[in-house]
Amino acid sequence: MIMADSVDLTQKEIQRYSRHLIMPEVGLEGQKKLKAAKILCIGAGGLGSPLTMYLAAAGVGTLGIVEFDVVDFSNLQRQILHDSDRVGTPKLKSAMDRLKSINPEVKLTGYETRLTSENALDIFKNYDMIIDGTDNFPTRYLVNDACVLLKKPNVYGSIFRFEGQASVFDAEKGPCYRCLYPEPPPPGLVPSCAEGGVLGILPGIIGTIQATEAIKIIIGKGETLVGRLLLFNALKMQFREMKLHKDDHCPICGKHPTITKLIDYEAFCGLTRGETSQVEEKKMDASVEITATELQELWKKNPKLKVVDVRNPEEYEICRIEGTTFIPLSEIGSRLGELNKNDQIVLHCHHGMRSMRALEILKNAGFQNLKSLSGGIDAWSVEIDPSVPRY
Repeated sequence: MIMADSVDLTQKEIQRYSRHLIMPEVGLEGQKKLKAAKILCIGAGGLGSPLTMYLAAAGVGTLGIVEFDVVDFSNLQRQILHDSDRVGTPKLKSAMDRLKSINPEVKLTGYETRLTSENALDIFKNYDMIIDGTDNFPTRYLVNDACVLLKKPNVYGSIFRFEGQASVFDAEKGPCYRCLYPEPPPPGLVPSCAEGGVLGILPGIIGTIQATEAIKIIIGKGETLVGRLLLFNALKMQFREMKLHKDDHCPICGKHPTITKLIDYEAFCGLTRGETSQVEEKKMDASVEITATELQELWKKNPKLKVVDVRNPEEYEICRIEGTTFIPLSEIGSRLGELNKNDQIVLHCHHGMRSMRALEILKNAGFQNLKSLSGGIDAWSVEIDPSVPRY
């Protein structure tokens, strides 16, 4: 519970928040609680944009933001904290400048760093709640576990294409994220937004729901999403709800927890395999990867070189490298007959991750002479052919 006994509103703040003050559910006491509140947002991207803007406008006294990325042109379709003039600027600076212009009364604290098991507890400890605006599984599990260990609410949201989810995970009152998802999906099974896309408006809807839940928790009004998972489908314009239950066997919030400190979340999600194998993996990657410049030279020497594009059909329509064969990653296992095991094959995708997965599929099927284009078609556009659009 947030105490606001020592907090007062200035005349300027009374005028700014007048529409809150005349609501019986908020009133002067609720607005003071908002001013006394300290909220940490993980990420200043798609979800972080609307939720931090609305929380700043609502008068949350202290907003912390963890963000280490820079503004990219492709962000602007959905990340409304940032604009065209900010491309190339650190997202944290861009976000703080925008939020300060929305409400100069809010205290902003920035952490320009990647959230890790080493720094999470130290960053989280001074905040009343954490809002998860991340887009990857290792960080979601890290945020969840840190919140459980520190007994703080975790306001969760996720988005993909036309669908979104939101909930509040509070192990003191209900289930945590691990109760819903005990194990992460296998690496590569769930595409990222960069691979699968996202409707630009969707994070505005889910992020606003997250901000709403945060405000309700602060002022102590209404029914929060603790124990409920809200599902939104924009194509159907439909909200559905799932009841969530606390798992007594949950390794961190159950009756007999086995996780008592933060762990290696990259390894937990299957993205690393320990220090020794990481070295071996890097050596393996180097042996099968080829740069855009090397590919151009190899192609000149061997015009019959088989270059296979494993991106999605929608991506292939945007741009392509002339002379490539198009076989989406999802189909490559069923279309092996279209490739000759004796051919030298170079696989490429957008940035190089899916082509490595395709390489493993072909390797397991008996193909030997395989390479993956490092950096994908994006690197080809930057280094070889600028006429190929970047996306």
